[in-house]
Amino acid sequence: MGKTLNILVTGPFSAGKSQFIETISDIPVVATEQKISDLFEASEKNLTTVAMDYGRVAIGSDVLHLRGTPGQERFDFMRELLAREVDGYVLLLDSTNGSHVAKALVLLAGLDHLKTKPHVVVANKQDMEKATHVDMIRQELALGDRVMVLPCIATRRSSVRQVLIQLLDQISDSPEA
Repeated sequence: MGKTLNILVTGPFSAGKSQFIETISDIPVVATEQKISDLFEASEKNLTTVAMDYGRVAIGSDVLHLRGTPGQERFDFMRELLAREVDGYVLLLDSTNGSHVAKALVLLAGLDHLKTKPHVVVANKQDMEKATHVDMIRQELALGDRVMVLPCIATRRSSVRQVLIQLLDQISDSPEA
């Protein structure tokens, strides 16, 4: 019999969290997108998540409830709320944006209370010419071998599915499973 699991999808602003969930969700995504008021951030995209994105996907006999966090720092409190009772998490970063590694370090420190939960670091936009290789991201985040760093293209269902399968394998191997 399958499990019902709560998965947090988090990462810096404009990492591709909403796209990641939208690409894989079996249901229409519940999104809280609003027009960006910050002129600097608006140069990257027009809308931003202000509360959460919610999607659901069945993988095998398991059902995953995907909770996407806002990326803007002013909504950091939502990450704490959405992180409650999660079975695992995805830390997504834009591998073409050099500042995302530093921001991911801050996010990892903020998720320290979840360090015993299964998780993966996901290097999005690996199809782009200037994408940083996952080995370099692992090195820059000083993760060693203890955390999987996976390549991803958040617009491709097969790529997102592979990330979630890797996370599911970790959840299944977890002592809490």
